[in-house]
Amino acid sequence: MRVGKLWRLTAGFAAFVVVFAGCASEGGGGGGDIATDVGVTSEPCPGSDNQDRGCIYLGVLSDLTEGPFRALAVPLTEGQKAFWERVNSGDGIGGRYDVNITTYTRDNKYNPQEHVAKLREILPNVLALAQSLGTPMTIAGKDLMDENDLVAVPASWWSGWSFEDLVIESGHNYCFEAMNGLDWFAEEYAKPDAIMAVHYPGDYGGDSAAGVAKWAEANDVDFPSGNNVQTLPNAQAGNQDQAVGAILRVRPDVVVLATGPAEAAEIIGKTAAQGFEGRFVGAGPTYNPAVLQSEAAPAINSLYNFTGPWAPWGADTGAHKAMEEAVGDELPANEGFTSGWIWSYPMKALLEKAVADGELTRASLRENIDQITVDYEGALPRRNYSGDADNLAFRESVIGKPDEEAPLGSSLLRDFAVGPTARDHDFTEACQAV
Repeated sequence: MRVGKLWRLTAGFAAFVVVFAGCASEGGGGGGDIATDVGVTSEPCPGSDNQDRGCIYLGVLSDLTEGPFRALAVPLTEGQKAFWERVNSGDGIGGRYDVNITTYTRDNKYNPQEHVAKLREILPNVLALAQSLGTPMTIAGKDLMDENDLVAVPASWWSGWSFEDLVIESGHNYCFEAMNGLDWFAEEYAKPDAIMAVHYPGDYGGDSAAGVAKWAEANDVDFPSGNNVQTLPNAQAGNQDQAVGAILRVRPDVVVLATGPAEAAEIIGKTAAQGFEGRFVGAGPTYNPAVLQSEAAPAINSLYNFTGPWAPWGADTGAHKAMEEAVGDELPANEGFTSGWIWSYPMKALLEKAVADGELTRASLRENIDQITVDYEGALPRRNYSGDADNLAFRESVIGKPDEEAPLGSSLLRDFAVGPTARDHDFTEACQAV
């Protein structure tokens, strides 16, 4: 059972009764009444063809213009829009509601202060967050979410989400991802004598670097502090010369990257140009096929692989086939679209349970997280959220490679697998604390 759930079940019953009693009753297109509170209307969604259905409004807070992940976040958001359009073109949610995520989409610019400001702006109008991009941003808004029982789909893979009762994560976390990347490297090449982590500070890069440190400890490989290198997005740092210099001084066998795509491409390209022959294993957010149009492309193709939480575009699953059908001949820009689609399945399951139970409220969504089973149409194994993190955490990763011949510039090198380090890790707390 997740942290925070038990007290809500025991001490929160009176508060639940008050909330329920104060809810409006919405018909939502026929059938019995459904109790609602915020972000749900009996009127159809704007522009909907389904005039007999009500509307569920979900918020989106993403990096849409100037942050380091905008190139991934824009198609990610498009992937979520396409997912919900498919839902709405079918039975909607329980045949009673369509879902709108466009009215309350806002740009957080990958900035915690901006994220909280935009969260406050949309808070009176949304039932939940279909996307909250960035671990530091989501953490910055967590108190506000907690006060308002606002459930979110986090567009990040921080290991701490397994210990929160407000989020419905999917796939591996950055910590297990780093372990799996290093286990794959050791199996594919050789056990490294020297490893390095180059990463953003905070709960994306820090979580990945913590996974590197735990891998080093478990496998008896030295990982001195000088091999744990923090860097910043180029918008703040200007360039990656400091990280490049650190790699060239140590010349490790393998570097685990947890940066943005532009920074990763610069680091790989500049080190290779100066004779570095070690390999790079990047976290999923380090790759954007657009970097294959840069001068660093030869080095990226020869020295770099990336880990991922699910298979890339074109995989043989029901989810991938559905997203291909949704876009037709107009391919998305990159795998951000794939992630946006797959991340949406848990929210769909949560909304469907709420409608089936007759209570579509913020509090009911929060209470129901550990009662749903999510069907990802084969993109991931079916998942539930009831139990302790050590047993529930998804520990597998895929290994991908840049591939200019693939539809979105990447292809699968190894399907889902868990290495011995992630498999045996005792997961009782976040790898990187906040």
